[in-house]
Amino acid sequence: MKIRNEYTCPLEIVHDMVKGKWKPILIFQLRNGAVTLANLERQIQGINQKMLIEQLKELTEYGIVKRTEYEGYPLRVEYSITPERGKKMLDAVLIMQAIGIDYMKENGMADILKCKGLI
Repeated sequence: MKIRNEYTCPLEIVHDMVKGKWKPILIFQLRNGAVTLANLERQIQGINQKMLIEQLKELTEYGIVKRTEYEGYPLRVEYSITPERGKKMLDAVLIMQAIGIDYMKENGMADILKCKGLI
């Protein structure tokens, strides 16, 4: 987690919280409730386990994602959106997704959206 000591506006802080390729995708994948690490890795094409763990750790440190450990063997860990900051961030990610869907439709990429079940 790389929090700077000085910011010129709150938007810079939010940018630092979610910057990168995977964080918005992770937030989106957690929209329906708690998910295990293995399920997230299966759902997100192209991410490796090291990157997944690193990104989840940062989102947890920022209070966007909650990590829950369950007793027993093997250890079971689930990740979920936090009710306040995480939910607000999810709302923002959903708006960004809607903008992306509109852009893809306008630029002849509707077939990709259909394959993903988004339209």
